[in-house]
Order: sequence, then structure tokens, then C-alpha cells
Amino acid sequence: MPAPLRRLPAALMLGGLAISGQALAAETLIERVETEHHDLRLERVATGFEHPWAVAQLPDGSFLVSERPGRLAHVGEDGESRHLEGVPEVNARGQGGLLDVVLHPEYGAGDGEQDWIYFTWSQAGSGGTATTLSRARLVDGALTDVEELFAQDRYSGPGRHYGSRLAWLPDGTLVMSIGDRGSHPPRAQDSGDHAGSVLRLTETGGVPGDNPFLEDADTLDALYSIGNRNIQGMVVNAEGQVWATEHGPLGGDELNLIEPGVNYGWPEVSLGVDYATRQPIGADSLPGMRDARYIFEGRFAPSGLSEVASEQFPEWQGNLLAGGLRSETLVRLALDGDRVVEREVILEGEIGRIRDVRQGPDGALYLLSDHADGGLYRLVPAD
Repeated sequence: MPAPLRRLPAALMLGGLAISGQALAAETLIERVETEHHDLRLERVATGFEHPWAVAQLPDGSFLVSERPGRLAHVGEDGESRHLEGVPEVNARGQGGLLDVVLHPEYGAGDGEQDWIYFTWSQAGSGGTATTLSRARLVDGALTDVEELFAQDRYSGPGRHYGSRLAWLPDGTLVMSIGDRGSHPPRAQDSGDHAGSVLRLTETGGVPGDNPFLEDADTLDALYSIGNRNIQGMVVNAEGQVWATEHGPLGGDELNLIEPGVNYGWPEVSLGVDYATRQPIGADSLPGMRDARYIFEGRFAPSGLSEVASEQFPEWQGNLLAGGLRSETLVRLALDGDRVVEREVILEGEIGRIRDVRQGPDGALYLLSDHADGGLYRLVPAD
């Protein structure tokens, strides 16, 4: 049976979704957020989520919000929120739990054959936990036909650096990040280990026939890139490029352009320092390893990344919006090819720790705050 309904206060219901055909109330937090190119209104759509990690908007205008303790909330267009049955038993210790959630690119089209919800989670097993990819269908208020598609090759401790962001490439394959798992950074340089990498998978969790390392007997077939410490923001832009924000150690948080077969250096290359000793980790740059496209200032702690393609923000077309956890900031990055040429702080502390950033099908920008009572927020043009 579906979980009991949890009614949200009227002021916190989903608001004005063009795709749903029904205008719903939302609470305005800030009437006008002034930026260099656009003035924005910050709205709170819903609250009551326990450490939310990701948000996906369904074709009917409702939302799926993953909560790290292992719950998937469905916020309906009528303003009601319920926790869906059928979520696998996650290991929610440390940084683990129920993590990213995305829809199949053809969700809602045709006969429903591709109406799959994909999600990542930390699974317990012999030796610790592993980043895992599953998919399921949403039927009558519950997840059904749950399938485990992929689990990283080693279960290990200590319960952090799961990575776990998902993004679809134009060819219908799926890229998935896995962190270095936090205890032995050199795993990110071991091509026989999924830790510290980006994977490329088919929609059923298999290995595409043109993955970059297929001819290398010493490298796992699913690997797309290596040398990644802990990617928690990832988006495929309109040009098909994979951009990712990656946690450095202390300082040294990176924006990377992820390309097939590339080594991004961690821990041999890093501009951050050790948390305990404050000593540099690795070199600034090394041959055969790709340097970051941009280094965030201070302790940004990136999570959530989106490209702006909405007509509501014409001056931001092709820009990236990056969320920050410790910094509690939303940062806009303008690109010229593969270079960052402009940086602007859009939010700083207004909603706290920003875990996810998404552009919705309605053209609005959605944010999740990572707190014990986290919320779903929306940025739209100010009146």
C-alpha cells in the first residue's frame, strides 16, 4: 500500500507549472534578487524533506525528490507529498543513502515503454558499501519493476565519496560518477577499480560497444574517465559536452570538462591541501593528466550543476549554474568554448546548503537545500 499522504501547507505547495496546466501557490521568499543580467524571484515550493539529494520533474508537473535516509518523495501537482513504496534498502550511514534521480530521456512519450526512473544509492555488502544504479516504474503511487542495473566492483568503507550523479548523453547512453570512496585516494588512478571515475553505461546498465577503454585488458570496460575525486554535479549541455563539478580536498574544488579516456589527475594532481596537515596534495599539473577548466574560490563544496537553456533567461543561455554546500552559494559561470570567462554569485546563504540545481521542463530553475528540514526552491524572472 502507498505510504500515507502528507499534506503540505498551502503556502508551500508546488507553484504555477506551465506544463501541468494548473497554477499552484508557492511562497515568495525574496521578491527581487538582483543579478548582472536578470532580476529573479526566489520562491519556496515545498519543505519537509530530510536531507534531500536530487529532484526530477515529471511530465505532469509533479516532482520526485530523493531523501538521503532512503525515501523518495512524490510531490503531486495537487500539493500533496507521499513517500513511495518500493525503494531498495539503502545504507544511509555517513554520506550514503538514496542519492541521484533522473528520468529516462523518453519518459512520458509514446506507449510508456521508456517510463523509467533511474536512481543511485549506497548498497551494503561484504566489505562495506558500493555505489549502485537501479531503475523502476512509478505505478499507482509506488515504485514497481525495480531493477538493479549496476554496482561498482568493490564494496568498501568508510561511507563517503559515493559520487552518484547521472546524466544522459545525446546517443542515449548514461554517464554516472563514482567517488574515490574516501579512504584510499590512489584508487582513482587504478583503472581496474570503478572508484574515482565517470562510467558510461547503456540504459540497461551494460557497457556500450564504443567505450574508450574496451581494448585495454587492464581497464574496466565501463570506465569513461579516471582520476576523479568525487563528482557531485554533472550536466550534459546542448552541445553534448559533459561538464562536472568535483570536490577537491581542502580547497581545490574543480569544474571539469569530462571527455572519454581522459585522466583528471586525482590524487597525483590537485590544487587543494590535506585536511589534517594543510600540506599540498600532488602536483599542480602533470603530463598525461587533464587540468581542471576552473577552480572554485575558497571552500565551495560543489553539488548540483545545470546548464541554462530556458527562454526565461535569455542573457544566461549556455551558462552553468553550480550549487555549493559549505559555501551555501549558487554561482553562475559563463563559458567561451571550454573556458570560464565570467563568474557571478547569484545566491549566498539565502537557502543554506545547496545540494541540487536543475532546470525544469517549465523553464524555471529549481534548487534543493541540504538540511534535516530541507526544501525545494524555484528561481523565476521577477515581475
